[in-house]
Amino acid sequence: MLEQNRDQTRQVFFSVWQKVLKGLPMESMELIIADIIKRHPEYHSMLDEQEKSMANDFSIEQGETNPFLHMGLHIAIREQIAADRPIGINQLYKELIKQYNSEHDVEHAMIDCLAESLWLAQQQQSMPDELQYMENLRQLKKS
Repeated sequence: MLEQNRDQTRQVFFSVWQKVLKGLPMESMELIIADIIKRHPEYHSMLDEQEKSMANDFSIEQGETNPFLHMGLHIAIREQIAADRPIGINQLYKELIKQYNSEHDVEHAMIDCLAESLWLAQQQQSMPDELQYMENLRQLKKS
């Protein structure tokens, strides 16, 4: 999904949402996306308004959260956990689930760390610092 442009990426979410609504079969990545969409009912009406949502920039300056970015970060976290990349993230995730008692809440906490890591890398025009990212994730165990 990373190599797609904004509209193509958004279209994936709209297509999966339509498959959810119609009870159509899905491929493995679509099942992951469907699960993420189902866990975010606050985005369902936005997904029902494809034309309007496709054009919306979801500006931080206007106090808007970008639902596509948020759901995309959920996908990234799940892919990191599945691949155990960075090394140790899978085990840390399992430990955090015991603390938070909710996979979804753990993902949200991890998303904050991932978003910060990506933002810093963008500001520094560098690759994300995996060591610092993992340290930030470990701090979730202590809070």
